Amino acid sequence: MSKAKWDERFSEVDYTYGEHPNAFIKEKADLLSSGATIGAFAEGEGRNAVYLATLGHTVTAYDQSTVGLQKTKQLAERHHVSVHTEAADLTKNTIPADLYDAAIMVFGHVPKEDQHFFIQNIIQSVKRGGLILFEVYSESQLTYQTGGPPSIDHLYDPAEILAWIKPYTCRHFYYGEAERHEGARHTGTGHVIQVVIQK
Repeated sequence: MSKAKWDERFSEVDYTYGEHPNAFIKEKADLLSSGATIGAFAEGEGRNAVYLATLGHTVTAYDQSTVGLQKTKQLAERHHVSVHTEAADLTKNTIPADLYDAAIMVFGHVPKEDQHFFIQNIIQSVKRGGLILFEVYSESQLTYQTGGPPSIDHLYDPAEILAWIKPYTCRHFYYGEAERHEGARHTGTGHVIQVVIQK
């Protein structure tokens, strides 16, 4: 969706995907080194960035929606932590290389023509030896109707993701069902792809 559409969606009082971290990020957070610098990409309203900040990490949240990033700041304030925010279109704006100890991305769905650049943009922002963690909906999610884009053009092919991460050490890869109850828009069993790689 466009920046204007995301701004409109995030302008609702409630947090679109809730205020609690994604279950995959919460489950794998102990893999992150203590006090890490982390880039949280396509972070929306900041639920994962704020969670990681509460664990003592230094987090920068990226999203194209300035409304979402403002809600990230508000959520961080309520949790008595600080999260830096950066407005960026991650399909066009290249993030500096070797910037972070780790990176996360949760349900960052972009058109297929932009997916490879988007994923590589996230990976290259991490220092050598650092971790990249992400969870997205697979193309199979269309049949579940429990969240995510309504078009296959914005969903991910596991074979393509495996090709993109092949140069790196794969610490975790999962392709299958997962229960997600995140706000009003992720509402039950879905079909996901999960990745943890070490650069």
